[in-house]
Amino acid sequence: MDFSLWLAFVAASTALLLIPGPTVLLVLAYAVGQGKRVAVPTALGVATGDLIAMSASLAGLGALVLTSATLFMALKWAGAVYLVWLGVRMLLSAKHATLDLPNAAPGAAVGPQTAFLNAATVTALNPKSIVFFIAFVPQFLDPAAPILGQSAILIATFVGLAAFNALAYALLAARLRATIRRPAIVRWLTRAGGTTLIGMGVATATIRRATA
Repeated sequence: MDFSLWLAFVAASTALLLIPGPTVLLVLAYAVGQGKRVAVPTALGVATGDLIAMSASLAGLGALVLTSATLFMALKWAGAVYLVWLGVRMLLSAKHATLDLPNAAPGAAVGPQTAFLNAATVTALNPKSIVFFIAFVPQFLDPAAPILGQSAILIATFVGLAAFNALAYALLAARLRATIRRPAIVRWLTRAGGTTLIGMGVATATIRRATA
């Protein structure tokens, strides 16, 4: 795999992972509520969820997208529109954004196993990531090279970055628990995430299909 193409993928993946979407907000909520003790299980859960979602997405669509220019264009535009839509939704919901965990009483303890399972589930079903995997990742696959090897590199790269990103968010939030919990901070994070998603949607609409 071309090194410059891999670096571009790292940059795009990092931008996506930093966006405070459902996964990041869950990581922050656990860290704020439970501290460092759930940081590692939560990060491992995020990595597991991304591994499942990305592997399934690329296994089912990677080769097909590379062989069909029409399908590529359809997925590209569908992905772009959906990313923009998600971004707009985040901007509209910023006023009421919260780090409260769903179906959990205030202050309720969450064990490492529960944190892992919930993080894995939320991440695997995160539409933002799924759209990225389906509509954006194929841009970094070279049709002239073996798909399996390239996919393995991209999956390992993304999962590693996802685990590191989640752990960093968790440890930082645990240290700054009082600050992160403030409604103004949560609203700012949500607005920043929405704006970034819209930007990625525009970028997805303008990228071109890799050629041999």
